Amino acid sequence: MLKQRIITAAVLLPIAVIGFFLLKGVAFALFFGLVVCLGAWEWARLAGFESPSVRVGYAVAIGLALALLAALPALASVVLAAGVVWWAAATCLVLTYPNSSRYWGGPVGSLALGALVLLPAWQALVLLKQWPQGNWLILSVMMLVWIADIGAYFAGRRFGRRKLAPMVSPGKSWEGLVGGLAASLVVTLVVGLSRGWAVAELAQALVIALLTVLISVVGDLTESMFKRKAGIKDSSQLLPGHGGILDRIDSLTAAIPVFAVLLWLAGWAV
Repeated sequence: MLKQRIITAAVLLPIAVIGFFLLKGVAFALFFGLVVCLGAWEWARLAGFESPSVRVGYAVAIGLALALLAALPALASVVLAAGVVWWAAATCLVLTYPNSSRYWGGPVGSLALGALVLLPAWQALVLLKQWPQGNWLILSVMMLVWIADIGAYFAGRRFGRRKLAPMVSPGKSWEGLVGGLAASLVVTLVVGLSRGWAVAELAQALVIALLTVLISVVGDLTESMFKRKAGIKDSSQLLPGHGGILDRIDSLTAAIPVFAVLLWLAGWAV
C-alpha cells in the first residue's frame, strides 16, 4: 500500500503543480473543471447512485454548469454567496448527524448539495487565479489547510480525548482541532511578521486563517458524513493508495470559497 501511495503521489505532484500554478486563463479553468467533474462522478455515488450512467450524467451536468459560469462571470458573486451559506448549513448538518440526514432531500437532493460543494470551489479558484498574486493566494489557502491537518494529526495523537464528531468521524478530536488551528495561526503570524504587515493587516490575516481552517474541517467532515451514510470508505479508487478525488480535496472545497469571500470582504482582491 505504501509503495502504491508513493507512486501515485509521484505521478500526481508534477501534474498538480503544473495545473494549479503554471496554467492560466482558460487552460486553468479547464484543468480544475476536469478535477471537479471527476469529483462530481464520485459524489453521485456518495448520494446513493451506483449506476454508471447516472454518475456520468451527473458529471456532465456539473461540467455544463461550469461552462455556464465561465460564460456568465457576473454569476460569480451569487455562486460564492451560495457556497458560504451552504458551508454554514453543512456545519449544522455535521453537528446533528445522523438526524440531519432527513433534510438532505434523499439521493436527488444530495446531488443538489453536491453542486453546492463543487461549483463554488471552482468559481473561487478561478477568481483567486485572476487576482494579484493569484498563485501565492492559492498556495496560501492550500498551506493553511495542510498545516492545520498536520497540526491536528499530531495534537490529536498526543492529547486527543474528546471526540469532535463521533457519529461522523470518530478519529477526530477537539484537541486535534485546537492543535491544527494553533499551527495554522502560528505560521500565519510568522509569515505576516516576516513580510512586515501592519497590525491591522496581520489581524485580518489571522481572522481569515482561523475561519478558513475551521470551515476546512467542516468540508472534511461533510464528505465523511455522506460516505458514512452511503456505507463506503473511499469516494472512489481513482487514485491508487489514496482513494478518490474528493478524499483529497474535501477540505479545500470548503476552504477555498470561504477564503476567497473573506479576502474580498477584507479588500485584498484589488
